[in-house]
Amino acid sequence: MTRKAVIVGGGLGGLSCAIGLAAAGFEVALLEKEKTLGGKLKRVEEAGYRFDRGPSTITMLHAFRSVFEQAGRRMEDYIRTYELEPRTRNVFADGTTVDLSRDRDRMREQIAAYSPEDAARYPAFLEEARRVYGLADGRFLNRLMLSMREKADPALLRDFLRVRPGTTLRTLLARYFVHPYTLAMFGRYATYVGASPLQAPAIFAMLAHVEADLGIYGVQGGTYALVESMERLARELGVRISTDTEVLSIKVRSGRAYGVETTRGAIEADEVVCNGDLLATARLVPDRLRRRPAADRLDRYEPSLSGFVLLAGVRRRYESLLHHTLFFPERLESEFDDIFARRVAPDDPALYICNSGHSESGTAPEGGSSLFVLANAPYLSESWDWRQHREAYADKIIRMLERRGIGGLDQAEVLQTYTPSDLQRDTYAHRGAIYGISSNSMRQTFFRPGNRDRDIDGLWYVGGTAHPGGGTPLVTLSGRLIAERIASLNGRGSSNPIRADL
Repeated sequence: MTRKAVIVGGGLGGLSCAIGLAAAGFEVALLEKEKTLGGKLKRVEEAGYRFDRGPSTITMLHAFRSVFEQAGRRMEDYIRTYELEPRTRNVFADGTTVDLSRDRDRMREQIAAYSPEDAARYPAFLEEARRVYGLADGRFLNRLMLSMREKADPALLRDFLRVRPGTTLRTLLARYFVHPYTLAMFGRYATYVGASPLQAPAIFAMLAHVEADLGIYGVQGGTYALVESMERLARELGVRISTDTEVLSIKVRSGRAYGVETTRGAIEADEVVCNGDLLATARLVPDRLRRRPAADRLDRYEPSLSGFVLLAGVRRRYESLLHHTLFFPERLESEFDDIFARRVAPDDPALYICNSGHSESGTAPEGGSSLFVLANAPYLSESWDWRQHREAYADKIIRMLERRGIGGLDQAEVLQTYTPSDLQRDTYAHRGAIYGISSNSMRQTFFRPGNRDRDIDGLWYVGGTAHPGGGTPLVTLSGRLIAERIASLNGRGSSNPIRADL
């Protein structure tokens, strides 16, 4: 008898899980409340300008490749990717520029221009980043920890201590570097998981190895083409995809999920997988069916940072911008106090720009550029109201970029803004947080909510809020891992990890 699964949410985690379950022989229905799939990743097109609104930096390519491999397919038959070199451009307030590169000699030369001491220590730091990544990849990222037996594995506990869980990223960086520019450049990795380098654990130093050695990639046709390729594979495998279909509640009988109630009727299933912010989707189960209200447990988690986005279609080219460029503020760390302590939009934010037209044509009209501009922002609270500040903050960013040599946005042919309030409305992101739960502590990094519901059998969670964490590759991994576990429990597959070459 064919087992049935329903996936709530069509982000990368939901698509990954749907593909894995369909490949294992399940009858799969994937439900998405929006008109298109992708979750936080959307394509925006206007007046000949094309943007990816959402994740734009693709790393850990093996995480995406494994989704296709579990279905017996080659990713290269569905999508084209290309490696970026240099990886990113980092520009400081005085004009100092460091182009992150896989070439270690080139990196030492650039860092030595402002700090010979830091340049000398860069190779040792990168080796530490590689070591930590090896531990994380081998022990944490590619496996679930659902039972006490899995959590109490002696080898897991040993390697957990080897990643220095009680040390912050900033403290680790200070063992290698002294110059504020180097500390800021590599401390920025904390923001990749919605956290502050002053609070996030040292394990995120591994992202230096991920970017420099494993690589940063672009996707031909834009990052949203990744969603399209996974949707195509899912449909080929027989996944029934329904958009414009909102899930209103999860149906539970005798402590087990047996389907969902939607705006288009009820759907029954043997397994229910929620792809979305766990802090929101857990509430789809009425509290009367739980041992204690979900909010009592979940509200203890601090949300991650969010972001304010500016999409600018400008009839000019920007030779100083690479595919990825980051402009650091003069006050390098003040924005984290604004975001996490004061919970207001930063007065002096770092500004990230994705200029995909640097790498491929067709993103804008002749002579034009499609710029995705991101400033980190706080999660939603009473401290900041985007209804009052949206236009003024957009003007502020435009003026800041003008001072950094990126002019013309005030005359953009296309100009759109996107706030944390918009993100919460479109994706049910709890308090508008991009990554769900912040990684501003050891607890919130290593002891995230589980991928299996505590109270309801047959109810699973994938996405950035659950293990292994936020960011496009980890979200994709979470979907694959849950598909493998469900298939294994039903005698339909195995849980063989697919890891990257170190």
